[in-house]
Amino acid sequence: MYRYHFHTAVMWFISGMAAAVAATPTEPDPVEVRAIAEVESRMVVHGREVRKLLPADRVVSGDWIIYTLEVRNTAPTTLHNPTVTYPVPEHMSYVADSAVGPATDVSFSVDGGHSFDAPENLRLQDADGQGHLAAAAEYTHIRWQLKHGLKGNSVAFVRFRARVK
Repeated sequence: MYRYHFHTAVMWFISGMAAAVAATPTEPDPVEVRAIAEVESRMVVHGREVRKLLPADRVVSGDWIIYTLEVRNTAPTTLHNPTVTYPVPEHMSYVADSAVGPATDVSFSVDGGHSFDAPENLRLQDADGQGHLAAAAEYTHIRWQLKHGLKGNSVAFVRFRARVK
């Protein structure tokens, strides 16, 4: 069974990646994105099955990880329709239909974050030159476009699931 220390991998990945948010190049980015990775644990308490979210410090192949992104506007003014882009973490496969966020449009990339579209429009080229509709496990990035402004000094949350390869 495949096991690795997930917390270290997540911290390395988060510190090395950047969340893309629309901002002018001369101003510092007012949006901070903090990722929280949790694994769902099932246990029986007093004869009832209870599910808890625990920090995803150690995971094994096949575990389902829930990523919650805390999107914080550190500026005192409202950001109008900010966009947040987040890569599917290494050693993970995106779980279909799991990316959510209140009042957001969600799109995906299969080319390393260069272009984004709806799942029904994402195609990949096969080795024989034929194309196929991309599977959710082939997505490389997720993008949330907030439909409303994000007020100054406020937070929005978006979420997705991924499975450890």
